[in-house]
Formats: sequence, C-alpha cells, structure tokens
Amino acid sequence: MKSNLSKQEIQNRIKKVFSKNSTSEEIKKIKKLAASKNIKLKYERKKFCRKCYSLFNSDSQIRMKKGFKIVKCKCGYINKYKIKQNGWKY
Repeated sequence: MKSNLSKQEIQNRIKKVFSKNSTSEEIKKIKKLAASKNIKLKYERKKFCRKCYSLFNSDSQIRMKKGFKIVKCKCGYINKYKIKQNGWKY
C-alpha cells in the first residue's frame, strides 16, 4: 500500500481526523499511514486506545497515580502514560 501523499498532506489529514469524532477504522488507517511516512503521532497517540483504537471519551476512566496517567477504555484495556515531572505534559 504505497501512498503518493506528501508528509505535509498526511499531517493535515491526521489533524482533520482527530479534530472530529472519528471511528476506530479511521484511526487505524491514519496510524498505518503515519507509520508509512515515519510521522510521529506525538500527543494524538494518547487520545485513543492502543487495543481497540476508539477515542477516549466520558466513558473512559482516568486516574493519576505515582507519576502515571492511567486510562481505562470501555473495552477494558488499561493504557498507562508517564507524566513529565517538571511540567504538566503527558
């Protein structure tokens, strides 16, 4: 699946997908497209579940514990992200 899109076009598409309510299939396609051009998703990768690719919403349970942000998805999978100690970036 070779893509003829440039990096800039792919980055615009990534922003567009995460700005609206997107399905897990769209997120899966965007993740594969970003990997094909070696584009990092940065903070966008923390907006969806690693297992089922659904966006986190009010159904997701969020906890802060011992330097980690722990998000439990509606599918039951637990996502852990390390919190930066000097600031509030996670």
